[in-house]
Amino acid sequence: MPASQNLKKKTAKPAGRADLGKLPEWNLADLYPALDAPEVKRDLEKVDAECNAFEKDYKGALAKMIAGPNPGRAMAEAVKRFEALEDLIGRLISYAGLVYSGDTTDPARSKFYGDMQERITAASTHLLFFTLEMNRLDDSAVERAMADPALGHYRPWLEDIRKDRPYQLEDRVEELFHEKSVTGYSAFNRLFDETMAGLRFRVEGKSLAIEPTLALMQDVSEKKRRAAAEALARTFKENLRLFTLITNTLAKDKEISDRWRGFKDVAASRHLANRVEPEVVEALVSSVRAAYPRLSHRYYALKASWFGKKQLAHWDRNAPLPQVPMRTIRWPEAQSTVLTAYGAFSPKMAAIAEQFFKDRWIDAPVRPGKSPGAFSHPTVPSAHPYVLLNYQGKPRDVMTLAHELGHGVHQVLAAPNGALMAPTPLTLAETASVFGEMLTFKKLLSETKDKKQRKSMLAAKVEDMINTVVRQIAFYTFERRVHAERRNGELTSEQLCNIWLEVQRESLGPSIDLRPGYEAFWTYIPHFIHSPFYVYAYAFGDCLVNSLYAVYEKSEKGFAERYLAMLAAGGTKHHSELLAPFGLDARDPAFWQGGLSVIERMISELETLDNGKQR
Repeated sequence: MPASQNLKKKTAKPAGRADLGKLPEWNLADLYPALDAPEVKRDLEKVDAECNAFEKDYKGALAKMIAGPNPGRAMAEAVKRFEALEDLIGRLISYAGLVYSGDTTDPARSKFYGDMQERITAASTHLLFFTLEMNRLDDSAVERAMADPALGHYRPWLEDIRKDRPYQLEDRVEELFHEKSVTGYSAFNRLFDETMAGLRFRVEGKSLAIEPTLALMQDVSEKKRRAAAEALARTFKENLRLFTLITNTLAKDKEISDRWRGFKDVAASRHLANRVEPEVVEALVSSVRAAYPRLSHRYYALKASWFGKKQLAHWDRNAPLPQVPMRTIRWPEAQSTVLTAYGAFSPKMAAIAEQFFKDRWIDAPVRPGKSPGAFSHPTVPSAHPYVLLNYQGKPRDVMTLAHELGHGVHQVLAAPNGALMAPTPLTLAETASVFGEMLTFKKLLSETKDKKQRKSMLAAKVEDMINTVVRQIAFYTFERRVHAERRNGELTSEQLCNIWLEVQRESLGPSIDLRPGYEAFWTYIPHFIHSPFYVYAYAFGDCLVNSLYAVYEKSEKGFAERYLAMLAAGGTKHHSELLAPFGLDARDPAFWQGGLSVIERMISELETLDNGKQR
């Protein structure tokens, strides 16, 4: 059948949705009408032709251009053409990626995604020379050219790409790296995605995909939590050889790239991409690891006492509190909750978020083959973001909705900066998402008077923050050890499992009993595969937002405007510039302690609720 009909069939409404209300499925027609639409063919041909023309017009000519008359205007024209091509290329590959995310097990979608990757990679190879040549231009000549406002507009982007100069290679090598990515790391990314989406977990006689199985780890029934954990462990262990091969291959691929480019530290390329200084990341990591006893160890000891135990099995780590009724939150209530919280902070922020619901920019239901987890994809400035969820009506799902809409609002606000300067470094990309969560949580908490419900909400928030800060830094520690060890040769499955257990024991503390099977849980973390060392961005964002929210609570009028202006800056400013209006400095060790102390105070409030007295 035609691809357009096939796509329609694959997004048919699944059964079992009635109790959640009508869940939205995204309308990707704002990008392209269908896989086989003539617009896709037209734009692919346009990309091929214009990339070739761009290379013909500018390759080898930039040095002469910047030394000639009106260098700023001439260079600006070239950058604008480059930016337009980036936007068009981004539109095509975004569409392919989103279609694929909807069902990674569908052969038609997989082929479309793979073919698009190959076409776009081949076409964009003709653009590689541009930034490489730009970076070989003399600093003083570039500075003189930027005196022209036409090129000066692109100063943040030009300064950013010039930070990559020490690590760029000869043009032909860069082209080879670029073209080989399709059969290299991109192929292993796709193998991981399709494998994970195709796995099935046998829980109490039912065959489940990964998302509903992971959701059972938060079920009120300990029997179901244990059954889910054992099913996860069983299936992960059955596929351990494959995940070990993928991990070893990608770690080696990164080591080769780092070695050729001259990166000394395993995470150096991520820090450069994030435009964050290594010492800032080290200050964050060391602060969080030193705080493990005051945060996760302390909280899980408290939680174990609520269950009348000295230790909790790992499947009880995110269990709901005993004797607190768990309710299903229908989609209309989740939507209202988040929009009301956003609106109380800023009507403009709520109005942007509302577009996602009105215009079908959200895909919410769980479906077989759909990508697990959640994300907000910015696509390109000429279009708009799309949010993917796997909504199951849990309180945490409402927080996930608030989180991803925070990303979406950020991406909409930053879009006017254009394809080159809208993207935000990962460290600041998590700011709006975590802030959106905090707004939603604080609103719900202020409306909760029942002591048990308040305790349950506080506990859930503390667990979310521990998962965002402690767990992500533990992930970062795991990655550092894996990539460092990989430089000495392949790691066995046993080695990977042992490293995982060591970092998890350190971070979770003695009150969590890591039962047999948990050693294989490293296999399902997609960030290790898709974005090595991405994970510290979550902790960065959470601590930053804790500090930012403290300023908000004490501030007078004008905070919301300053906050939205920070988001609207996109990638045009360094984190130090963006935080300065709020009196915050991530280079100050006290900055991280301030963020972590927010979690400590919430744990103290939980202890107070337990004791029935002020501490």
